[in-house]
Amino acid sequence: MDKISVAGLILGIAAILLGMILKGGHVSSLWQPTAFVIVFGGTLGAVMLQSPLPVFRSGVRMSKWVLVPPAYAPHKLIDQVVTWSHVARKEGLLALEAQIDLVPDPFMRKGLQHLVDGAEPERLREVLEVEIGAWEQQMKLAARIWESAGSYAPTVGILGAVLGLIQVMENLADPSKLGIGIAVAFVATIYGVGAANLIFLPMAKKLLAIIAQLVTLREMFVDGLVGIANGDNPRIIESRMQGYIV
Repeated sequence: MDKISVAGLILGIAAILLGMILKGGHVSSLWQPTAFVIVFGGTLGAVMLQSPLPVFRSGVRMSKWVLVPPAYAPHKLIDQVVTWSHVARKEGLLALEAQIDLVPDPFMRKGLQHLVDGAEPERLREVLEVEIGAWEQQMKLAARIWESAGSYAPTVGILGAVLGLIQVMENLADPSKLGIGIAVAFVATIYGVGAANLIFLPMAKKLLAIIAQLVTLREMFVDGLVGIANGDNPRIIESRMQGYIV
């Protein structure tokens, strides 16, 4: 569990609610089902319209990374690659074939397979970097559905506000119905701006940062494999891989 994400979300929402209470308002007044349906339903529809289905599905699945990010263990990876380099220097590259099925990540398993197959170092780097680039592009497209949601939500909130004001104008002769329309107008704006700036946009930035970490991890792995293919000293490989860690 990413504690800072949980703390940030709770703090952001709590600060707004507390500010309203300190001003003498009632938290219950922020619950307007009509405004909720307009803002979140409209935003969801807009994001679905702009996104191919595989990208939308991937972005939704990726949202869990905000609270439970994928494992990022660069030091463990360095230790693993250095161990492989020792084995390769003592027993040859074919000795690493037994390690392939023990690698859980498909990308790393493929890279190790190319190494065992005797791919030239530069060719090995070229093939794996192309795959890294394609994977990074797909992941960024998926993460940016939340960025898009953050850009659409405030506008849909304004649309909800206009709809609420239309209701007000239609019921000027009946003061008992004016409050509902005005409440929908203002709360829809709050929902749109609040969801964009407290949830959607921060989620997008968080996911892009996680993707950048994973890309760095893959690039570090490729550098290590190329070092093994070149027959570099394990200490040199370790030092070069550690240079990726900030």
